[in-house]
Amino acid sequence: MEPEPAPRATVSLDAVTKVLDLIVSDHVATSSIHSALAPESISHEARIRLETQAEQVRGSFWRWRRREQELSAILSGVRELAELRDVDELLDRIVDRARGLMGADVAYLTEHHDDALKVRTTSGVVAPELRDLLVPVGMGLASKIVKHRTPQWTSTYAKTYEIPHEAGVDDAVAAEGLVSLLGVPLLAGAEVLGALFAANRTTYEFSPDEIALLGAFADHAAIVLQTARLLETARSAAEEAREATDVLSENIAAMERATRVHEDLTSVVVRGGSAQEIAATLSSALGRRVIILDRDHAAVADAPAPGNVPGQDLAPTGAPGDFSQAVLDAIDRSRHSGQCVPVSAENECDFAVAVVSEDAVLGALLMGPGQLDFGAVERRTVERAAQIMALVTLKQDAIIDAENRVSDELVTDVLNPRTPNNEAVSVRARARGVHLDQVRSVTVIVVPADVRRPALDALRQMGATTLAGEEDELLVALSTRTRAVEVARETRLRLKRSPESPVLAVAGPPVRAIEDLPGSFETARRCAGLVESLGRKDDVVDALAYKPYLAMFGTGDSELPEFVDAVIGPVVQWDEQRGGDLVATLGAFIDSHASPTRTARQLHVHVNTVLQRLERITTLLGGDWREPDPLFRVSVAVRMHALAEFR
Repeated sequence: MEPEPAPRATVSLDAVTKVLDLIVSDHVATSSIHSALAPESISHEARIRLETQAEQVRGSFWRWRRREQELSAILSGVRELAELRDVDELLDRIVDRARGLMGADVAYLTEHHDDALKVRTTSGVVAPELRDLLVPVGMGLASKIVKHRTPQWTSTYAKTYEIPHEAGVDDAVAAEGLVSLLGVPLLAGAEVLGALFAANRTTYEFSPDEIALLGAFADHAAIVLQTARLLETARSAAEEAREATDVLSENIAAMERATRVHEDLTSVVVRGGSAQEIAATLSSALGRRVIILDRDHAAVADAPAPGNVPGQDLAPTGAPGDFSQAVLDAIDRSRHSGQCVPVSAENECDFAVAVVSEDAVLGALLMGPGQLDFGAVERRTVERAAQIMALVTLKQDAIIDAENRVSDELVTDVLNPRTPNNEAVSVRARARGVHLDQVRSVTVIVVPADVRRPALDALRQMGATTLAGEEDELLVALSTRTRAVEVARETRLRLKRSPESPVLAVAGPPVRAIEDLPGSFETARRCAGLVESLGRKDDVVDALAYKPYLAMFGTGDSELPEFVDAVIGPVVQWDEQRGGDLVATLGAFIDSHASPTRTARQLHVHVNTVLQRLERITTLLGGDWREPDPLFRVSVAVRMHALAEFR
């Protein structure tokens, strides 16, 4: 007989429905499933099996459900990453989602900053110490993450001694009350950009799923940071490219301006232009006032900036000495460097460049303020202009030298009494615009040899001078003015460069015709020699006033001091040795018509004093010195001695 089959274990539909509801419900304990199956008439083993199976299904369901949430969060992050606009906002969202899905108390992201890790974004943080935390190199859990490039975690941070602790990091962790920490690296190829952390304020063991989940968010954060860096690099590259393009455009424009300026300046030289044309060309091209100086630092050309009136932005009037020491120092620096140099002074020119030849300074170019930048191209342009100005100056000097040679030849011919044909000389002079038949005065000027050339140049520029030149190491000026002494006085003032620079100007006798020029010059020349022998080297002298002395001592050689010494030498020696006043008494006695009383009044002494001095003079000169002929010679000697003493 076959055994009776065991009764089948069945569960009611209501119980199945309740269990299914419990499986998908939130926050349901295992006891709830047990309670739902308790009323069913099934064996204990079957009930345990059903409960176990239901828990497994419930666990699988929640894992899939959590995976769905994680996947949704990751996909949402991917969409936001594709629309990356604000890096900080996107990092905040990633950290917030990581904290929410991890169920952590705190989440934060650190980024490399000056070889350290600085907290950049936080979620759930309340302590300011953690928000502003800067983790030094090799310290904290972050150092292990960077070193090993793998996730690192601890359930008890304070008691984990494998972690390199640092006071600042430990204080921040303690201030936030964190106990368990999980960190994963933010990787971009071989580079660690930072780390993403999830932390709890209680002891907690992180599961592999949680570690993997935080790693997924860390990958997103790394992409965000790397993308931000790439975008910043791209923006920087684009900005640099734009700046380079702007600089290139500016340089091209500057080079084009420089080329035009160089062509214009070359044209100025070819057509024999002046310094003013060079200044105007530079001013128009560079938008600045340009002043050109000569050798004596006097302005010879002045071109205002476009739209300005002359003198609006620089003060000098054009005379030598109008510029400050800063300008002169800049010119001197440019002379040695050959470059355009800035001027270290306010309210004056901005730049200066010296105009030089191989062995001399010919002048300078000064650049005033302007709207356009004054870069390397503009400086080079000004330096080229200085070279062209040097060529123009040398060309003008060559022309002037040629004219001066002609002038010297004319002066030599017209002053030479042996010139056979004055008419031929007059014709040559008229060809140069000089009318010798209108000359009415001759001035002879004596200056030191080292200043003779500049003095001659200045003499030729004087309006009162018709013709000037050098003759017998003397400067000669022919003028149409009739007052020769006034011409001599003006000439001396013009040529007087300093108190220490002597200028002796001698006015010759009046000139009525061209035939009188040699005689007037010869008289002035002899007078200059006579006056020089008397020691007068810085004065204005009328040659007519020295006619009598020229008749006696016209050669101006050593005969004059020998004559004085022979006639009144003992009296002069007495005064020099004893500090007496015999020579002065002798001169006053002669001027007073040999009257002792008048002499005493003139010298403001007692008449007995005069008589005593006259006795001493008689002893020194002999008893016959008051006779007519000796007295005449004594009178001349005293006057010659007085002229020699007058300096």
